[in-house]
Amino acid sequence: MPELIDVSEREQPYSEERAATMTAPPQNFADRPEESYDLLSELLQSVRLSGDRIVGHAAPQSASVTFTDMGCLHMIDEGEVVLQVAGESRVEHLRSGDFVLLPRGDEHSLDVISGPAQWLCGTFSIGDPQASHLLGSLPPAIVLRGGDMADGGKADWFEGLEVARRMAVLEMQSPSQGSAVMIARILDVIFIQMVRAWASSADAEPNWLAGAFDPQIGVALSAIHRDPCHDWTVEELARACNLSRSSFAARFGARVGRPPATYLAHVRLHTATELLRDTQLSIAVVAKRVGYESEAAFSRAFKNRYGTPPAHWRREAYASTGGGTKPPPVGPAR
Repeated sequence: MPELIDVSEREQPYSEERAATMTAPPQNFADRPEESYDLLSELLQSVRLSGDRIVGHAAPQSASVTFTDMGCLHMIDEGEVVLQVAGESRVEHLRSGDFVLLPRGDEHSLDVISGPAQWLCGTFSIGDPQASHLLGSLPPAIVLRGGDMADGGKADWFEGLEVARRMAVLEMQSPSQGSAVMIARILDVIFIQMVRAWASSADAEPNWLAGAFDPQIGVALSAIHRDPCHDWTVEELARACNLSRSSFAARFGARVGRPPATYLAHVRLHTATELLRDTQLSIAVVAKRVGYESEAAFSRAFKNRYGTPPAHWRREAYASTGGGTKPPPVGPAR
């Protein structure tokens, strides 16, 4: 390894009438939207996650390296290591070609069991700690085992990750103007590719992002995220997915891990945090914007979720950015 430097409709003929219907909003919500809501992009934008740097590690057999307080990505090049996440009983054995992502920044260690071992470690920073609870819905560690794949049967995700890894190594070997930004972007790409591969896999644990990859449940999630203020019912969402009420409820719970009403409340409160942080809208107006009939009901729900009333949350959120206690005006406060 080189020296590493820290741094389904049938086709129809075209017509003006058909073209107009392709861009018009559906009149009946049971019509599926042309595009689903991009939940992964929303996640990354909300937490303001960005790649930081990549460091090469080389450790002899029996060595142990601990990582704390940072989102990490490890790409194993040589040897075998054991991943132990703090507070988790399960350990993961990793070898050459494996990728592991720790999106939440859990404390963890890599113990070398067959060495010497070499790996690359990329780190991430979270620009908005107030929104980091979104990452909390992801598993502590996402492991993709490239080392288990035969040369003729490698998955698409592995090819993409290998290309990104080689690009990172090239930038580390020969750093030049813009290398820091290149490495940050490469880390962003690897993060997205790994989360995509995990969420679309058959063994992904119930999660909102895994639900987004479901062709039917993804429709309901898109609807909720596009209009969290709407008083969505299970019947309405089931109809949008072309499922019966019972089938929809069971499938939603299996894919997302929580009932539709609970998920709707989660999205509404998260949307409220964005309005509280980025605008000067009053608490009453924020409550109305996210679907609550009264400020009191909203404040109770908000405190139950975040442990503090919305007004206090707003002051703390803005103070944490160094801007005092009042957010900047964004749009009309009405």
